Amino acid sequence: MLTLRQCIDMQSDVAQIPPLVSSYDSNMGDSVVGILRRQMKVNRPIDGVFRFFSDASNLGRITPPEMGFEILTPLPIEMREGALIDYRLRLWGIPISWRTLISGWDPPHGFVDEQLRGPYRRWIHTHRFVQDEVDASATWIHDEVEYRLPFGPAGTVALPMIRRQLDRIFDYRGAVTADLLETP
Repeated sequence: MLTLRQCIDMQSDVAQIPPLVSSYDSNMGDSVVGILRRQMKVNRPIDGVFRFFSDASNLGRITPPEMGFEILTPLPIEMREGALIDYRLRLWGIPISWRTLISGWDPPHGFVDEQLRGPYRRWIHTHRFVQDEVDASATWIHDEVEYRLPFGPAGTVALPMIRRQLDRIFDYRGAVTADLLETP
């Protein structure tokens, strides 16, 4: 796993990245590992994009409504490395408690949240924000989620369903984020 600084320092030719990209990698070990990558461009300066994503109260706005997302930690949450966020949501109608640790914090370039308690054996979500090289008023949003399913090799049975669910969640998130950040 790359550190937040390594992720932020990675160079990409943003002019050739399409507005929304999704890709997966996975391998088998003692449990199933998946990596979801998404990137999109919004017409908002990097400071505003970082401010939006680092405000925990926006999580519910960019999560599909049927997931019943609810932050349990009292708001406002002081976002910083070491911050903990507790929330509850529903996956396929099943109530899930989730605790997240902000394990990396580098304003306005990104942050990392890690699941400490929840449905995955491992969940590390790296948020990276890069000012567009051509248009300084635009920002590229890069998400990378490394996840490990529970139940060892038996978790492979659930992998296609989990990938579809994550795609649906991140499709919704991308569409709502674009609407929220690009509406004056």
